Amino acid sequence: MLTIYSVPTSLYCAKLRVLLRHKRLDWRELAPPGGYGSDAYKQFVPSGNLPALVYDDLLLTDSEAIAEYLNEKHPEPPMLPGPISERARIRERSRFHDTRLEPAVRRLFSYLDGKLHPPETFSALADDISTRLTQLAQLLKLSPPSNVLTLGDCGYPITFAWIEALIPILELEISWPPSVSQWSVSLREHPAVAEELVSYRPTVTDWLNNSGACA
Repeated sequence: MLTIYSVPTSLYCAKLRVLLRHKRLDWRELAPPGGYGSDAYKQFVPSGNLPALVYDDLLLTDSEAIAEYLNEKHPEPPMLPGPISERARIRERSRFHDTRLEPAVRRLFSYLDGKLHPPETFSALADDISTRLTQLAQLLKLSPPSNVLTLGDCGYPITFAWIEALIPILELEISWPPSVSQWSVSLREHPAVAEELVSYRPTVTDWLNNSGACA
């Protein structure tokens, strides 16, 4: 059985669990020794990254690297298409999530302290997220999603869940292109995504309540 080191609220750990559920793999999940960012964990995982995978004699970090590895080691069901150009498009979509959309959403977290912040701050951050969603719509036009869950899909429903949770708290005005909204709905229909969101959404809510954001 493979082992995943994770923390409950980690978006990238949730992204990995979507893949694990879709592949119907068995895994155990452990908290990082000493806590996330601790010296004890870095003795084991030098980068301190989460998630981390331990599988047989392999220790691997970075959710993208782990996903690619597991898709090759457990090829059924396949999560990359056959033609090389289509595989490249799927990888492009996945990288866009990790390097463009998710960082734009993550920037909001530093403002979840229950303090008053200038409205224009949130307006600028919301505009950035809206821009990323518009760019995502263009990617979806170039590579229309199918009814098959791919490596390029797993992170998005988790990030969308964060956006939806943060909108009322921070009074964000986010523009969702229709194609992205429709895709978000279809993603939630995948059993692996639906199963993950059932357990992950309450974790997000609890974290927001405890952070003081909902005070």
